[in-house]
Amino acid sequence: MMAEEIAPLRDQINALIERNRYLETQNLQLRQEVQLLQNQIQSLKERDRDGKALLVKKLHASSLARNYTFNEKQLLPDNYDFNSKQKVLRLEPKVKEPRVPKLPPSPKQLQTTQNVKKDSSQAPPPPPPPPPLSSKLQGGGPLKAVRRVPEVIELYRILTRKEGKVDGKAGSVGIPVAVNPREMIGEIENRSAYVLAIKSDVESQKEFINFLAKEVEKAAYKDMADVESFVKWLDEELSYLVDERAVLKHFPHWPEKKADTMREAACSYRDLKNLESEVASFHDDPTVTASVALKRVQALQDKLEHGVHNVERVRDSTSKRYRDFKIPWEWMLDTGIVSQIKLGSLKLVRIYMNRVVSALKCEQFLDDEDLVLTGARFAFRVHQFVGGFDEGSRRAFQELKMFASK
Repeated sequence: MMAEEIAPLRDQINALIERNRYLETQNLQLRQEVQLLQNQIQSLKERDRDGKALLVKKLHASSLARNYTFNEKQLLPDNYDFNSKQKVLRLEPKVKEPRVPKLPPSPKQLQTTQNVKKDSSQAPPPPPPPPPLSSKLQGGGPLKAVRRVPEVIELYRILTRKEGKVDGKAGSVGIPVAVNPREMIGEIENRSAYVLAIKSDVESQKEFINFLAKEVEKAAYKDMADVESFVKWLDEELSYLVDERAVLKHFPHWPEKKADTMREAACSYRDLKNLESEVASFHDDPTVTASVALKRVQALQDKLEHGVHNVERVRDSTSKRYRDFKIPWEWMLDTGIVSQIKLGSLKLVRIYMNRVVSALKCEQFLDDEDLVLTGARFAFRVHQFVGGFDEGSRRAFQELKMFASK
């Protein structure tokens, strides 16, 4: 009799304990999301502050010019003839010392070669190179183990046919209207202090700019890491000028197209490397709920697809410009860093499908069909993006497929 009365009480206690654990998990999740949003807000503030720094500097220069003109008239007699003396008393700009540029960084490949020469007397001869790969394997790169799985497409079509209509992707992101800065820049350039500062740089920094121009023209690298180092060095040197664009336009020989193309290549490459690092360090957090975990995986997959599509969209035209300017371009091919990012997508789809399967095994989830459809959609999406699945992804998909057939 006592056992029958204690049993329901024990069940209630266990249910309360489980609910308490669930609430603690939700609390931890909310704290993490708040911290993430705070970090994003701080990052946006810093980016906005850096973007306004140059504009504030230029506006301050124009303000000084206006104040100078006003104070100059106040200090002179009322009957002073400005037309005859104004050119004599005009404020002369402070001439800066000619900049002594630092030498550009040496390529890493050259440094490695020099180190190898030092140790060549002690090191044994290198082994002979391996035989060349067949053209089929060379085209596959790290993705050669990826194979298409027709069952993914078949399951996706079956489930979406039941749904009635496949939901399309989110609408295209609206392109913000670019603010034309010409009016603002034109007003600033009309201020005498700003114009005189530019004129001073043009006259006093000729040798400095000529040196930088020669370094840009002869720059030729085989490793994108060297291009990144060179661009960083170049930007640091050009920051010595009061206004890079305004000064350099007075030097017709300045290789503007090559310098801008090197910056573009370094920026694109750095963005892809950051994506590669982000997906490599990503891991599933078992303490968060399944819905939150799936949203995180989807958000990272969005970033990977966006980065790869940006490269593939302009690859043909951009790679030609890179070759013309002796900038490495092979990293843009499917056998380069793009293949590493697609391998990262296979890691994400394994995490996603494993999370869906774990959620389906839990009795708390009643909408099994919707959850299976969600997993099948994401599996189909990554399958089409990468071009197939590896062995680990195929095993995870087969386990998901078992729930779809129930």
